[in-house]
Amino acid sequence: MRRPHGILRPGCAILGAFVAVLVASPILAEPKAGDTLGKDNWQEAESLLPPEILKHYRSGEYENRLVDWPTSQDVHPPDFEAATRAAAGKYQIGPLGEVLDTSTGKQPPFVFGSPFPSIDPKDPNAGVEVVWNYFYRFWYFGSIHAESQVNWIGRTSLERRSDQDVRFAYYDGVPEGERMANPQNFLTRALIVVTAPTDLNGTAALTWRYRDADKRDSSWTYVPALRRVRAISPANRSDGFLGSDMSQDDGPFFDGKPEDFTWKLTGEVDQLRIAEDLNLRGVSKSVWVPEINGWRAEWPADNRFLGYMDPAWKGVAWAPTGSAVLAKRRFWVVEGVPKDRYYLFGKLDLFIDAATFDGAWNRKFDWKGEPLNTMQVMAWNPIPFTRPDGKVDYNQGSNQAFQCAENLKLDRATVAGIKSSTTAVFDGRIKFDDRLFDVSTLARFGK
Repeated sequence: MRRPHGILRPGCAILGAFVAVLVASPILAEPKAGDTLGKDNWQEAESLLPPEILKHYRSGEYENRLVDWPTSQDVHPPDFEAATRAAAGKYQIGPLGEVLDTSTGKQPPFVFGSPFPSIDPKDPNAGVEVVWNYFYRFWYFGSIHAESQVNWIGRTSLERRSDQDVRFAYYDGVPEGERMANPQNFLTRALIVVTAPTDLNGTAALTWRYRDADKRDSSWTYVPALRRVRAISPANRSDGFLGSDMSQDDGPFFDGKPEDFTWKLTGEVDQLRIAEDLNLRGVSKSVWVPEINGWRAEWPADNRFLGYMDPAWKGVAWAPTGSAVLAKRRFWVVEGVPKDRYYLFGKLDLFIDAATFDGAWNRKFDWKGEPLNTMQVMAWNPIPFTRPDGKVDYNQGSNQAFQCAENLKLDRATVAGIKSSTTAVFDGRIKFDDRLFDVSTLARFGK
């Protein structure tokens, strides 16, 4: 029920040298399912990966097996798909890039499903429509509470680790039974509390994002050394979190406010992307936890999925290993330029799956167009799980996380999403007490 695939238009803006190569290069033999892409056959993927990622395979720094992932294998939650079909013609893009109800010209009270089920490459709003579809697909899987790591990784080893207790509340896009009261018209709210190491323990950050298109994020931080809560500019969300190479606007792939950018669809391409073999074979485990009225993901405790976790690994320490595989998919390529000149990056190129609207590569450039950072995200298929009362939920059916922001200038990376311990929680489809995200409680969570 997805839109018909478009093609690259001869007159459209290109993505620099990368997409020029995609369009102009002769067709070469491509790697096949079952092959392992590495230094001996990297040329076969020359038009199928961002150049900074292909370089890793060419040098033997990444090495992954290829698998088939046809769109016929995609898992689409029935309620989400029904809502997406019903959304045809229901929504339009407003002057600030916001989602409006076509019949009223006003912001709808709630959106469920992909608001733009058919993407027309000729539509000047196609880029921002793809971005909104990406967000609503992600929000469908509900609010999250996770105890996870942020890892600073050098070329050969893990250099520093911090642990966070994070809560993400989504007020739009979630199924009806998971919706929270929303008199202030929030879109999302997030609370991040650092629990380790000692020098960072108690640092906390709070963000409110509004559905109002012209209302910028409200953000605060608690700094233990000052014992004070400080308001910060939303432009700071592009800065590295705790000095890492991953920003709050990276989130699970991209988490900036859509209305803060000018978007343009620049093409549609076939690409390889990182996926999780266990997930694509339907392997996943979540348990229903009555105390939280939600699901708790149980990841394999012995799953080594980063290079530094394997003593025998010879590539870069942040390489996706273990059950990380490559799969060929079709992508919309969307360019985003921030409206705030104080934003760290001058341009983003987002590669978003044309069938699932799941993000794969988030390439960031400075204001002169030079590449600085690439966010690499592992894909997963939703997996159905049945509650004790018989209700079926479709959850993020992953067994690991690979959210990797690579600093291209300093030759290092930051990887997020790894559980803090074998007993750490990754809870989904939960409802939070609204008071949890009050500014007055920020100091209570800080130390």
